[in-house]
Amino acid sequence: MFKSAFSGFSVDDLEKAKQFYTGILGLKVDEEGAGLSLHLPSGGNVFIYPKDDHQPASFTILNFVVDDIDAAVDELTRRGVKFEHYEEGLPTDAKGIARGRAQQMGPDIAWFKDPAGNFLSVLDDGS
Repeated sequence: MFKSAFSGFSVDDLEKAKQFYTGILGLKVDEEGAGLSLHLPSGGNVFIYPKDDHQPASFTILNFVVDDIDAAVDELTRRGVKFEHYEEGLPTDAKGIARGRAQQMGPDIAWFKDPAGNFLSVLDDGS
């Protein structure tokens, strides 16, 4: 029935998105028609497309699993990424990491935004 599937999300500036996903996050991106094909580390692609009336997603659109969340947050911070900080729900520490595993509330996770304001995260699922 289905041949394949992929997801997509919008941005307000395609060139800024390309620079962020390649230069800051180090991912492979190909130009594809009117947008970008973002190659995910585990395989598969996500389509990034420009939208004049773009509204940032209010939820996490991509989660990047890492072996060491502290090292990943430190490296991304060094590259200019600013992590979100929360005091309610699952509060974050000074680095912006919510230590869910210690509280038996899910993985250790840290949220940040792309240049279009979409939420992304790095997480250590403990595996």
